[in-house]
Amino acid sequence: MKRALAFIPLIALVLLGVLFAGYSLKRNPQIQPSAMVGRASPDLALPDLDTGQPVALRTAAPGPLLVNFYASWCAPCELEAPALMRLKARGVTILGIAYKDAPENNRAFLARLGDPFAVKVLDRDGRAGLEFGVTGVPESFLIDASGVITAKFTGELTPDDERKILAATGR
Repeated sequence: MKRALAFIPLIALVLLGVLFAGYSLKRNPQIQPSAMVGRASPDLALPDLDTGQPVALRTAAPGPLLVNFYASWCAPCELEAPALMRLKARGVTILGIAYKDAPENNRAFLARLGDPFAVKVLDRDGRAGLEFGVTGVPESFLIDASGVITAKFTGELTPDDERKILAATGR
């Protein structure tokens, strides 16, 4: 009897493993949930990359717009740069938030890869990232003309993401 009781924790652990494995096999990795989708964008003011003056994010650029969290130290952000430049060329307004980055490094990054942003602000301490629910960079949020977040894009933007952004912004 004691021998059988000793196996109960092991059996429970195996059952939990099977349960979680079944869940992860059903989960679509392309779907990135965000608690912010459907909510108003955070009401924050961050320093402008060039002037250091506070910029209110809600009024910084007219919507619809794409808010892009990026960093000079982020390799996927470098790979995403051409997609952002294509969106800018098609008339999409993009607000860039330099996430946990030094201003001088960020300016060099944009000088080297091109600057797709209508507005560039700094999030040195990651506070804005927390408010938006950022899990890493690059990460982008589509905001409609009324200031509501309508979509979240995690990781480097794909051609399909670009099509969705163009359609949502009427470009």
